[in-house]
Amino acid sequence: MFRSFFPDEYLDSAYVINYEKLYKEGYRGLLFDIDNTIVPHGAPADERTKKLFRKIGFQYCFVSNNQKPRVEPFARAVEGNFIENAHKPAVKNYRKACRVIGTDPDRTIFVGDQLFTDIYGAKRAGIRTILVKPIHPKEEIQIVLKRYLEKIVLHFYQKEEGKNS
Repeated sequence: MFRSFFPDEYLDSAYVINYEKLYKEGYRGLLFDIDNTIVPHGAPADERTKKLFRKIGFQYCFVSNNQKPRVEPFARAVEGNFIENAHKPAVKNYRKACRVIGTDPDRTIFVGDQLFTDIYGAKRAGIRTILVKPIHPKEEIQIVLKRYLEKIVLHFYQKEEGKNS
């Protein structure tokens, strides 16, 4: 029942992903959510973020449900492509992001912090997913409410993966 929301991988942070290993496995594109995936909600790209994207070794694109005034300055600061107002979990803009960076969905990975938007949409688009833990507890109310439901799904995910929740 919950499988369509299960990530392919669940890690502590986008900053601990072994990008070199993913490249060796044949992946060539990365798609990222921004808020609470890369930086706290609304925060600009900091030095840690800039360093990550300088060394990442992939084509990448930010796919965000936020509007252009939030997304564009962030993407420009790390020299990345972006799609704002993406309407995640709709599939269309995940596929568009793959075209923007010149990769096929099966050679692309999406990194995000929300199951019902980031992960669900990417999986439906045929993209491998990595769920990361939210960076900061301060979130908009609609996200806070979704987090309660996510805990239920993650319980079943971790049970299936043989991990304690």
